[in-house]
Amino acid sequence: MIRLIGTLTCLTAEDLAVVDHYLPDHIRLSRAEPGCRSFEVRQSADPMVWLLNESYADKTAFEAHQARNRASVWWEKSQGLRRDFTLSGDDDKAE
Repeated sequence: MIRLIGTLTCLTAEDLAVVDHYLPDHIRLSRAEPGCRSFEVRQSADPMVWLLNESYADKTAFEAHQARNRASVWWEKSQGLRRDFTLSGDDDKAE
């Protein structure tokens, strides 16, 4: 299983508006992907910081998520966000 945890940080009010508008669809699409085990994004106590916790069956599922994400409106619109992620897990087999 592959796990990604981290934060998305909005630097401006405009960034926050982008998250409010585009994140719900990104979550819906991500959860529907084959191999997505979990996809949780929630606002922290600081409204400008979002906590991410994602898991995928294997490296192939994670790479497919990354490819879909990079081709999405979410990716295009959220470029101003600061991303701080840690990737871990066994990328050789599904658990």
